[in-house]
Amino acid sequence: MERLQKYIAECGIASRRAAEELIKNGKVTVNGKLITEMGVSVDETKDAVKVNGKIIKKSNTKVYIMLNKPEGYVSTAKDQFDRPTVLDLIDYNKERIVPVGRLDYNSRGLLLLSNDGDFIYKMTHPKHHISKTYEVKVKGIPTDDQMARLRNGIILDGKKTEKAQVKIKRMLDKNSIIEIVIHEGRNRQVRRMCDKVGLTVVTLTRTKIGTLTLGLLKEGEHRSLRSEEIKRLQDLAN
Repeated sequence: MERLQKYIAECGIASRRAAEELIKNGKVTVNGKLITEMGVSVDETKDAVKVNGKIIKKSNTKVYIMLNKPEGYVSTAKDQFDRPTVLDLIDYNKERIVPVGRLDYNSRGLLLLSNDGDFIYKMTHPKHHISKTYEVKVKGIPTDDQMARLRNGIILDGKKTEKAQVKIKRMLDKNSIIEIVIHEGRNRQVRRMCDKVGLTVVTLTRTKIGTLTLGLLKEGEHRSLRSEEIKRLQDLAN
């Protein structure tokens, strides 16, 4: 027996937190009964679980893909405004896969996709402290005060962000490239942090997740993770 939201995640439908929202929003049934509260456990050998009216089951094949996301794509499986999604860039239809975390519409860089619910949970839940590294081009040159505020934490939605690693990588004619390393994944977090200290973001690129880097992967391209890459990421979360 396992918790319903974990089972949904293990089926590759959504992350565990997103699965909880599906349950709360009345999208899930177990053996024909609508479930809207947490705490339900299911037995995959006996119970019929449906999401949006479709039966779901775990896949025996685990899929782990890294994508160099361009701007102009949303990090969801489907968009309510019919904008292009990152799945439009993946020539893979054997198993249902979902984005691992977020990378907003106007941002580019490293994004993972998988159908392994446990892996998705480990990569996205703040308690596992998986670092995400961003290169951010901003207008002007950040002041010492702005850099210190970014490092020490910014109040977003009434809660202070965790401390970040921040440094200036290089200075251009009118702009600067700064590197920001965080361990959280709040909505548009890096952009909002910069905005809070008065820095205007020109471009934002995620270059690294944990030990995984973009390497030679070109924008818009994707590849499967190698077994040693998956193991290193999972080891970081343990």
